[in-house]
Amino acid sequence: MFSIIKNYLFIAFFGGLSILAMAFFVSALIYPTLPNISHLEKYRPKQPLQIFSKEGILIAEFGEERRDFIAISDTPQQMINAILSIEDRRFFEHPGIDFIGITRAAIKNILGKSHEGASTITMQVARNFFLTSEKTFKRKINEILLAIKIERTLSKEEILELYVNQIYLGQRSFGFAAAANTYFGKNLDQLNLGETALLAGLPKAPSRYNPLVRPNLAINRQQNVLNSMLRHGYIDKPTYIIALEDPLSLKDKFMKSELQANYVAEMVRQTLFEEFGDKIYTSGLKVFTTIKKKNQLMANKAVQNGIINYMARHDLAPPEDFIGFKSKEFKTNKERDKFLLNKLKLIPTYNNFIPGVILDLQPLRVDVLLKNGKKISVYKRGLKLLKKDLELQNDGEKLLKPGSVIRFVKKRNFWIATQLPEVESSLVSMDPKTGAILALVGGFDFHRNKYNHVSQANRQPGSIFKPFIYSAALEKGITPATLVNDAPIYVTAAELNTNENWEPQNYNEKYDGAIRLRQGLAKSKNLVAIRVLKHIDPKYALDYITRFGFDKKKHSPYLSMALGVGQVTALEMVAAYGVFANGGYLKKPYFIEKIIDVKGRKIKQNFSVTNEETPRIIDPRNAFIMTSLLQEVINTGTARKAKRLKREDIAGKTGTTNELVDAWFAGFNPDIVTVTWMGFDQPRTLGKHESGSRAALPIWIDYMRPIINEYPTKILESPYGIIPLRINPKNGMLAKKDEDGIFEYFYDEFLPNNNAYYLLN
Repeated sequence: MFSIIKNYLFIAFFGGLSILAMAFFVSALIYPTLPNISHLEKYRPKQPLQIFSKEGILIAEFGEERRDFIAISDTPQQMINAILSIEDRRFFEHPGIDFIGITRAAIKNILGKSHEGASTITMQVARNFFLTSEKTFKRKINEILLAIKIERTLSKEEILELYVNQIYLGQRSFGFAAAANTYFGKNLDQLNLGETALLAGLPKAPSRYNPLVRPNLAINRQQNVLNSMLRHGYIDKPTYIIALEDPLSLKDKFMKSELQANYVAEMVRQTLFEEFGDKIYTSGLKVFTTIKKKNQLMANKAVQNGIINYMARHDLAPPEDFIGFKSKEFKTNKERDKFLLNKLKLIPTYNNFIPGVILDLQPLRVDVLLKNGKKISVYKRGLKLLKKDLELQNDGEKLLKPGSVIRFVKKRNFWIATQLPEVESSLVSMDPKTGAILALVGGFDFHRNKYNHVSQANRQPGSIFKPFIYSAALEKGITPATLVNDAPIYVTAAELNTNENWEPQNYNEKYDGAIRLRQGLAKSKNLVAIRVLKHIDPKYALDYITRFGFDKKKHSPYLSMALGVGQVTALEMVAAYGVFANGGYLKKPYFIEKIIDVKGRKIKQNFSVTNEETPRIIDPRNAFIMTSLLQEVINTGTARKAKRLKREDIAGKTGTTNELVDAWFAGFNPDIVTVTWMGFDQPRTLGKHESGSRAALPIWIDYMRPIINEYPTKILESPYGIIPLRINPKNGMLAKKDEDGIFEYFYDEFLPNNNAYYLLN
């Protein structure tokens, strides 16, 4: 045996000398043709566009590669030690080529103990930046020569920095900082030694040792790294033992971003692309939005709950799929489940509505296999939406049976069975003092429908448009005490510029006769709004509403404008209601707080403007009275459900369009204004009784309940020029001493006289 080894070594030695001589000859020819490496001295990798919440929580990344550049001086020493121990422990001693390592690898390969390479970190840098992965003699010579050239040009620290940031580590992640976030959701300096060692083991074969896909192989590789660190003195035995037991806080491979705000992220991407072009995907810009974590989380939850509650009031669609199977066809349940999971994995998950296949069902229990492999049982309170589907149909069949694929949502400590909705909903919340968007949900799920129902959807606003008509009327001398006739009206085709006459009705088809303007708005009386608009002239009203940011082209100067038959976006509506909330200023909504470049420099910051820079578009007295009127909507009108919040400073308006196609609610206090909407992409009725107060208002309440208490209650203070007077609530005139009276607000130039102001025509 010894003689065989001796012969191998003899052959290897003289063969090596021959190869070395040949290599020097080839090197002399190749070295001058090597690529220029000067750009490595100013290395900055392609880094994706990253979008964050106001608090710095990552919302989205745009770019082909996940990267997060980290200077070598900021790289934790345990990360460096782990890399060196497994990849190149003589890195600081060799000139780019580890001759000792090459010899050791050759001997082991000859003896058949292992198939071992001898690439140094510098050689890997050369390969990653300049060469392909083909295994040829020429490429290896190029790699060696480039390594020598790199060592002559850069310091060891600079080379290590290149390696730490450029090496591919799986899951589209380049560099250890990016990989730490990809696999653990942490920064490098937050990793324990066990997690650090796992990352250090990835360069050899990122796909093979991917801990999200092959956790057992990844842990075996991690233990190899820890053994190497112990063997070469980077850690001691107690540290090694502890590291073996370190918890590995791996991200759930099914887990989405901590904060779902994809519609906002897309708005940011579009905005930056228009200004900077394609380079936004590689230049490492960091965009901090105005989105607040708590607000966005509550907005997501409120919209989801609103959709689920809507579906609970209506029949669900049939199961979206069916997987035929018979348990007896499989030897074990495990074999059956594998078959079903292979089918389920083809069905996407949307907004935590997880697809699942029914295994067995009873009247009060359904057993399910979810797409993520989890088995659950759904009981009575989670089956409310499926009540009809679980019952026998006319033909004796059930709509649901084993093999039916439906959706399941986790609510607190129980599961709800449901389906993907056809209906859409949106929410946008803004700080009326600045215009900063605090939360934005553009639809049920961005990945299912990228159409942004906040910024892109032009819908009829219905009754939430009435306050802008009333605001215009205040400037024409109409007051909250003005009596208006709530009675049917006949409008000719000529007045509408159409081919048909019009006989509008109230939502409930009930009429109260002469009522005060305040009551008319609180009860959302259509006939009151029409008479007010007729009195002030639709053309005047059309000019007036443009102050609030509405597009004049989307509205017509006819009486139907009083019922909100024009077109608006939710983004326009939140800005318009913000005018009432902030005392008369039109604040343009903005969602980008600051943009930082790859070097940490602020490119842009604070997109808001001050009141001094913002024109006041309405009289502060107008904003005051309109807020008071809209508080009445909550206190006694169509939005009484909002009284659950037990706040004296909230105001708002419900909105329902003709045939119950769109449902809205817009509500505010001095610190926050929020608009919610529900409807179908292809306009059709939401169904019987699905008004703004039923479909949209509960979403607003759900969102505001945990948010509103962050702001102190602010009692409405009247501006100069507002006169409170005691009136007779029955006729709107000044109350006599012996009459019951209520207080009402008036402009000082439009005080009521002894005669009531009637709009009875």
